[in-house]
Amino acid sequence: MDTQAKTNRPLVLTAIILAMFMSAIEATIVATAMPSIVGELGGFALFSWVFSIFLLMQAVTIPIYGKLADLFGRKPVFVVGVIVFLFGSLLCGLAHSMSMLILFRLIQGLGAGSVQPIVTTIVGDIYSVQERAKVQGYLSSVWGISSVAGPAVGGVMVQYISWSWVFWLNIPLGILAIVGIVRYLHEDITKKQHKIDYLGACLLLTATGLLMVAMIEGGVGWPWLSMPSLLLMLTFALTLYMFIRQELRAEEPIVPLRIWRNRLIAVANAASLTTGIVMIGISTFLPTFVQGVMEKSPTIAGLTLGMMSIGWPLASTLAGKLLLSAGVRKTALLGGIILVIGSVFFVTLQPAKGPVWAGVGAFFIGAGLGLATTTFIVAIQSSVEWSVRGTATASNMFMRILGNTLGASLLGGILNSGMGSYLKGLSSGSKAPLSIDFTDVLLDPAKRAALPASLVNVLQRGLTSSLHYVYWGVAVFAVLSLGIIFLLPKESLKEMS
Repeated sequence: MDTQAKTNRPLVLTAIILAMFMSAIEATIVATAMPSIVGELGGFALFSWVFSIFLLMQAVTIPIYGKLADLFGRKPVFVVGVIVFLFGSLLCGLAHSMSMLILFRLIQGLGAGSVQPIVTTIVGDIYSVQERAKVQGYLSSVWGISSVAGPAVGGVMVQYISWSWVFWLNIPLGILAIVGIVRYLHEDITKKQHKIDYLGACLLLTATGLLMVAMIEGGVGWPWLSMPSLLLMLTFALTLYMFIRQELRAEEPIVPLRIWRNRLIAVANAASLTTGIVMIGISTFLPTFVQGVMEKSPTIAGLTLGMMSIGWPLASTLAGKLLLSAGVRKTALLGGIILVIGSVFFVTLQPAKGPVWAGVGAFFIGAGLGLATTTFIVAIQSSVEWSVRGTATASNMFMRILGNTLGASLLGGILNSGMGSYLKGLSSGSKAPLSIDFTDVLLDPAKRAALPASLVNVLQRGLTSSLHYVYWGVAVFAVLSLGIIFLLPKESLKEMS
């Protein structure tokens, strides 16, 4: 399909940049605001659900949007998805309880799945393979630069205006992106019979949801080896088996397993899953450490997390050059090594080291992610034809977001379990045992100031210890990512295209 002749590439690229900007802000600004949101709305035990429910809906809809984009075209699917996302963003800013916020994040996630895979696919459509590596690196740079602004702006908004604006900021950006895509992107779509694998989507949603509940509530709502946990895991395994069976027999599966026969796609997608866990482990829980343990402002927390987004664009730009000279495997391996280095900073993080130590670690994590993710996307798009490029791109995005989803659930469960066990030990023999939601006070400066210093110190020690378990989990998945990357084939981009 030749869309380059009709499409105004500079203006479409501008619209794509706005969409990526919106996506980047969403990825970091909410994490910066969450300690303040929990401090106001309460519900620390539900902390992970705010991220997990959004990511779950995003993960499940990414392959749907990818398939729809191949069937109906990129433009209409993008527009519908962004409208749903903006509606959810509006509602999130109006939430008055943690339960309402979680519900509205579900709606927001339903639309979010359209953004990253479709704009990335559009780039693959309108640029040649020689241009694509540079443009993808450039877009990743824009994503990174905008996400630097996200935590900083989010911190200022939370501190001086209201946390609601971290959601409402999406609305003007999304509207401008829609206008740019509608007016300046032209594509010729071949009409065909459309068959969407709705059963596969429902089974995927159910399986992932069951696993999320098991990981978040295990060790907190009930013991890990209790009947509820075992039933959830058993039902998850059965549902996953049914999903795989459905995908193997579906005429147009939601997750086409046949593309996984391509070794590059299989390895890149597997590594995207594990790097997605690393990414969410830092972006979700670092602001909590900086604000709740180090007692720094939301602005400082945002700037600390923003270091990850400085490393990302720098490394992405480098990846665009290295891909053409060093090749896919060497470029991705460099990213994996840097990712492991970054995880060491968090395993050794202590309150006394301050935000600078955390910021340096975040920079290395961002650099590793920038090299790896840019390499995966460019390599996958270069290894398939147009008719399945949207599906192949969406499969990679899906695995990364699935990693985010599972990471938020697994690491959030580790945090809740660690904090719950710590508080239970403190409350042993007490008439008024401490609940995990008592952690809310650490995230609200006014409530924290009203507590005795000795109690604050005790709670902070518990939160520090629990977050260290989270960071050890991050380190394990960083090492696992490096091991998976070693399995990438050694072909150059020219050999793939």
